[in-house]
Amino acid sequence: MSIRRLTLLGAATVAALTLTACAGGGGGAPSGTAAGQAKFDLDPAKLATTTPAGTAAVPEVTWNLPYEPMSIDPMLSFNYAENTVDSNMCEGLTRITPDLEIENALAEQVESPNDTTYVYTLRDGVQFWDGSPLTAADVVYSLERQVGADAPTYWTDYFTNVESVTQTGDAEVTVTLSTPDALFAQGMSSAAGAIVQKAAAEAAGEQFGTPKGGMMCTGPFQLDSWEPGKAITLVKNENYWDDALIPKVEKLSFSFIADESTAINALRSGDVDGQFFYLPPAGLSQLEGSDASITFGKSYIFWSLRAIQETGTFSNPKVREALLAAIDSQAIADVVFQGAAIPSPVLTGPAYYGDDEAGKLFQAAYDGYELKPDIERAKALLAEAGDVSAPIVLGVQGSSAVHEQTANLIQAAGQAIGLTIETKVIPVEQFGNLYFDPKAREGLDGFFTTYYGNVTDPLDVYTTFMPDSTNNFIKYDGAAAELTEARATLDPVKRAELTIAAQEKITRDLPWFPMGDLPVILVQNNEISGATASSAYLGYPWAATIGGVE
Repeated sequence: MSIRRLTLLGAATVAALTLTACAGGGGGAPSGTAAGQAKFDLDPAKLATTTPAGTAAVPEVTWNLPYEPMSIDPMLSFNYAENTVDSNMCEGLTRITPDLEIENALAEQVESPNDTTYVYTLRDGVQFWDGSPLTAADVVYSLERQVGADAPTYWTDYFTNVESVTQTGDAEVTVTLSTPDALFAQGMSSAAGAIVQKAAAEAAGEQFGTPKGGMMCTGPFQLDSWEPGKAITLVKNENYWDDALIPKVEKLSFSFIADESTAINALRSGDVDGQFFYLPPAGLSQLEGSDASITFGKSYIFWSLRAIQETGTFSNPKVREALLAAIDSQAIADVVFQGAAIPSPVLTGPAYYGDDEAGKLFQAAYDGYELKPDIERAKALLAEAGDVSAPIVLGVQGSSAVHEQTANLIQAAGQAIGLTIETKVIPVEQFGNLYFDPKAREGLDGFFTTYYGNVTDPLDVYTTFMPDSTNNFIKYDGAAAELTEARATLDPVKRAELTIAAQEKITRDLPWFPMGDLPVILVQNNEISGATASSAYLGYPWAATIGGVE
């Protein structure tokens, strides 16, 4: 969840976020190696972006979500389940592709006559599900409702520098920015840029995107029904404009199984045809030898430990640096994540880099870090930290093996260098409060979470560490100058240089610990294939290429 206001995270959402796993791609098949060793081939170069397209028509596919969405209004789709549904229904002027690049979608052409202007020419012949044409007025409405400090959108950060959204032709919309912004155009390929029908949204009001208010978009699947607590059902859009993404699936039904064991059993039995996981479920190995296949995909998702207080032992950057130096990140990947994680020295790993010159700079910086634990260095760093006698208390979500086991390893690392680390179990129903309620964070020094950006640019994640970001609980400002300049820099190489300078400071001061990259874990019944395997499933119509295996 990149750069969005976490005040909007509900307890059920975050509970689910920490219960299951998301990120999928195609690595090697499970090898059944011994405990403590990596079970999967997660070489970043081998992670999948797609799975072979299914060729046969399928009457119905049932896909599980780890929790029921709070809303399917795109501007409120800040999280895994919401975006998994929305990406098949609502599309933007541009969209991210399975290869994590950006292509035109509802916009046939995008022009930027200067550094603060974007002109979108709409594609001809696009219709909403009710048969009415897509208009420039719909685009203006969809974007404009997200502009301004008081806008209700969960994607506020991408619209920070938007000055105006104006219809400048029958099929033309112009967005004017107050200052150059390297993230605006990229961010429009996410749900932030999804276009909804103005008339339907205005008619439904605050109910838009709920079971009562419905939805009206242009994507390859359209909303058929939403039975609260039971299922969301989409059906094929017979008048979809993109011939390359016309669904072979007639009906796409979403269930809401939150319990890991129940979800795994449903996949094994065939009651559910597929699911994306963002944390490896405890029963992942049970899928080996079943009628379901596992694909590991290229992913923006990472596991982290956040510092959340401005006082106390853990508020000291030297303490955080010392503790991270003592942590065995390979053990976390192998033991906690069952081999389904990739140790990473930074928050934004190779999936964020791309293949251009800027990407090469990021890769070189990544390769320059050391990952192995160094207890002696950790002790030396801690000796510089002053009084560290007060314990560090970490919030651990109840019922999550990943949380508990990560905390156990960190406690052992802390003990090895002279730190006292305690844990406090937070009930699953209350864990989401940590994101938006300062009172819920009282008595804690940190907590674990997954996070993801939306585009192939590390800056998309690192702007989280601007002092005014609502994700930046400790008001860290050590890289603000570099981040501000990077965002205003449109040249990708120069922007990369500035972002790398910020990354060096963030990786030194560690407002968040990098705890490993998490591939998308895509599970599909062997009777179907074709789902997108990369993090693009959160913004690309990943089910449009699913079909039966002949």
